[in-house]
Amino acid sequence: MAVTLNASTSSGFIQTADTSGDLALQSNGTTQFTVASTGAYGQIKSGTAVTTTSGTAVDFTSIPSWVKRITVMLNNVSTAASNANALIRIGYTGAVESTGYNCNYIQTNGSSTFAIANITNGLNVGFMSNAANNMVAVGTLTLVGSNIWTYSANCVENASTRAFITTGSITLGGTLNILSVVLTSSTFDAGTINILYEG
Repeated sequence: MAVTLNASTSSGFIQTADTSGDLALQSNGTTQFTVASTGAYGQIKSGTAVTTTSGTAVDFTSIPSWVKRITVMLNNVSTAASNANALIRIGYTGAVESTGYNCNYIQTNGSSTFAIANITNGLNVGFMSNAANNMVAVGTLTLVGSNIWTYSANCVENASTRAFITTGSITLGGTLNILSVVLTSSTFDAGTINILYEG
């Protein structure tokens, strides 16, 4: 069923909100857009926060097809061994892609010393040089169109002067529905990872 709202004539459709004061537009029983007394807003959904005490990957699955932007957040994440690199990988068939990325990052050690690198096996988050350190990072994936996703991120390794500034992109073969934060070596032993996604 379709409803046309027409504010230009007296015959336009008028809908009255319930006692909550909110007008919710739904699709298949799920609210997609809400008009409240303070204004209109769309969906910004939070994933389920994952406490990283073990394993080499944290997966966020069943990401809706309408998503246009994903924010990835890591708080005080650490690993069981030194020299562990954290990457973001995305996919469209329920499995993440491990190739096809074009990711460039600058690593600084808090002085004039810095390094520039390119990787193709994921989107860089950061590198933990010591198991006693941990990282705080925020990365954002944005849909350009035609399954092309761009990426930018900032990361700081606590208890050191190491920081990362990253940009990247990947073209998927279909609609994104999974995101994973992975370690290329070692395992997680502390911290929290979560995502926000919006359409």
